[in-house]
Amino acid sequence: MDTKGSDPLNSGKRGVEKVEVRLKWDPSAWNQPPHHLDIIAATYSVDAPHGKPVYIVHFDSRSPDGTINMNRHSQTGQGFGYVEVMTLELDRLASSFARVVVGVVIHQNSGHKTFGDLSNAGVQVVEGYEELLKDDFSQVSASTATTVAEFTRDATAAWNFHGMVRGFDSDPVVFTAEMGGTP
Repeated sequence: MDTKGSDPLNSGKRGVEKVEVRLKWDPSAWNQPPHHLDIIAATYSVDAPHGKPVYIVHFDSRSPDGTINMNRHSQTGQGFGYVEVMTLELDRLASSFARVVVGVVIHQNSGHKTFGDLSNAGVQVVEGYEELLKDDFSQVSASTATTVAEFTRDATAAWNFHGMVRGFDSDPVVFTAEMGGTP
């Protein structure tokens, strides 16, 4: 895992402001059911930064205030490069939010699949042209879901990035409840 840029305050900036989370994977073989992955973001309040999410953003939703959006979605992995993209405008999030956790989950509709069952899978977190994280899921190869990034607001109201690749063995619904817990 490469976690460049995990200390944005030392780089002369005010913190992380607008990021993209990008996801790629190769489609399954022509005679196999498609691999369907999703990026999921969960927001947490100042009052409960490790409690229940205030809201979840995934393939068929966006945040109520429009600050977290799924710009590109794939159910098969077909396409060139990163086929799924989520944008998080952290600098526009209300001051009532203290934490955002982003993860990736594999749908289990056609049998049990782990990251090790996929080829050419990877995630990238970027802010502008700066790569904050790039990972190929090899450290979570036995998992069906993983967190990839955590964004926390500090005392100056600046958002900080933390690489957080941590595997789970759960489906999308269960994962949304587990992903923001403490390890």
